[in-house]
Amino acid sequence: MLKKILTGIVVVVLIILAFRYCEFKKDEETVIDETALIQQEIKNVGKLVVTEGHFSEVLTYKNNKKYFLNMLSAEKKAIVVVNAEATVSYDLSKIQYNIDETTKTITIKNIPKEEIKINPELKFYDVEQNGFNEFSGDDYNKISKTVKQNLARKIEKSSLKTNAQNRLLSELSKILILTNTMGWTLQYNGQPVSNENVNDLL
Repeated sequence: MLKKILTGIVVVVLIILAFRYCEFKKDEETVIDETALIQQEIKNVGKLVVTEGHFSEVLTYKNNKKYFLNMLSAEKKAIVVVNAEATVSYDLSKIQYNIDETTKTITIKNIPKEEIKINPELKFYDVEQNGFNEFSGDDYNKISKTVKQNLARKIEKSSLKTNAQNRLLSELSKILILTNTMGWTLQYNGQPVSNENVNDLL
């Protein structure tokens, strides 16, 4: 009789252990599946986000050279019409992150900075010059540098960077939505990211 009781107890213990082992394996497989899904979502987000804008401006370029103890001068000038295509982009394939399966936490370690590219097209009108002071490659370089500086200031004041940042946040929010749905935590700079503070990612 005692033998049967002991045998029964052993069987029950084995059943409980087997059940708990299956539960553990199930949880482990779920975490692995979730990790793979998160990694895939980050991979999907990891693309080049580009926002384009068009800018125009007109400037007058003048240069004056003095000769013979400043008694003679030679001036050159031109009206420059600028049409430029500008882009603000984020290469999200460069996002650095860490996944902790134990705490179900995704830590974004680094978000790439925006890259601003300006491609100006210059057209010259009413060009005036003489043999003592002609347009040279140095003049075109100075004009191009001035144009890019002016356009960079315009971009800062325009909605182009804001639109690019909004697109960036839209992509990063996909990761936040997925992690929230699965009960994971997304954090950046040591702080959890939520819908309320998602702008802090920038």
